[in-house]
Amino acid sequence: MIYEEKTIETIPVGPLGLVPLRSIRALGEKVDEYLVTWRNERESEHKSTIAFAGYQRDSYIIENRTPRFGSGEAKGTIEESVRGDDLYIMVDVLNYSLTYSQSGQINHMSPDDHYQDLKRIIAAAAGKARRINVIMPFLYESRQHKRSGRESLDCALALRELAGMGVENIITFDAHDPRVQNAIPDIGFETVQPIYQFIKYLLKVETDLKIDSDHMMVISPDEGGMTRAVYFANMLGLDMGMFYKRRDYTKIVGGRNPIVAHEFLGADVAGKDVLIIDDMISSGESMLDVIKELKRRNARKVFACATFGLFTGGLAQFDKYYEQGLLDRLLTTNLVYQTPTLLSKPYYINVDMSKYIALIIDNLNHDASLSELLSPTKRVNRLLERYRNKDN
Repeated sequence: MIYEEKTIETIPVGPLGLVPLRSIRALGEKVDEYLVTWRNERESEHKSTIAFAGYQRDSYIIENRTPRFGSGEAKGTIEESVRGDDLYIMVDVLNYSLTYSQSGQINHMSPDDHYQDLKRIIAAAAGKARRINVIMPFLYESRQHKRSGRESLDCALALRELAGMGVENIITFDAHDPRVQNAIPDIGFETVQPIYQFIKYLLKVETDLKIDSDHMMVISPDEGGMTRAVYFANMLGLDMGMFYKRRDYTKIVGGRNPIVAHEFLGADVAGKDVLIIDDMISSGESMLDVIKELKRRNARKVFACATFGLFTGGLAQFDKYYEQGLLDRLLTTNLVYQTPTLLSKPYYINVDMSKYIALIIDNLNHDASLSELLSPTKRVNRLLERYRNKDN
């Protein structure tokens, strides 16, 4: 049975309200389309009862605004009643394409600006909504998740602040370090891995892959991503390898110790297709180094997968690697802002996460278990079986 077609046996927590901030509006509209379709088609003997009032709508999106004053200060407003609603507030803290005016100067919105807007919308709904849930695909300040010396703990502070404002569930994707949830032990926190979606979209494009340990490997570009790569490799029944960065700790360049070399641990990659798995591509420097090293070791095809494609260093080097035959495919999700230039690249595969988010929201609204969604073993196995049998 298709998961979204299964019978719902619990009543909703409250009428569903989807509140996508301006930073994530396009993704929010896609999520809304799935929810509208499923709930209009879903059959239930209880749909006529008062507990299901407002269950079927033309749209679940609740309009909101975060206008700015000329000084750069702002406020959050919700344009319709949310009393008794089960709200799902969505925000993309990395959408740098949005701007605002401050004293006549145009500023691009930073993660701090988006986070403040999120708090404004939560404050606008506080005391009225039945439950407030936050869907923040890239966890705000998740790269500052631990303390080394006299440093701030920005991610933990932000999570505690959201909990203090009445947020009951936080949904994020591929958190840099999931242990940061220890800062908020009393509320729901889920970090979701988009493994099924990566495989699904790769297999749509690549039709001649042999997914077994003799022909394919999963690669972690650094020691920090080992857990992610092991999980991915176990899901697919593949071997894995890992690069670790040898750094020069006598120098600091750009705020960090420069990488001297990437050392490889693992079986021979010669003649194999390789999947490089990471949580994000920031400047792309590390990913490009790993791609070059794998090709130097005679890997057949190289696929680079990252949940978040930031590309702060631009795409010129990825273009060059593709033209030189070093990179075959680049996969990132639409969980964060994507430039039109990125979407137009011939080697780029856009991994759409809207259906997955809609499934999570639909289940949470019914207080149903997320375990089958968060551990996609059955779906991955069905997908691989169909792929292997397509020519039979």
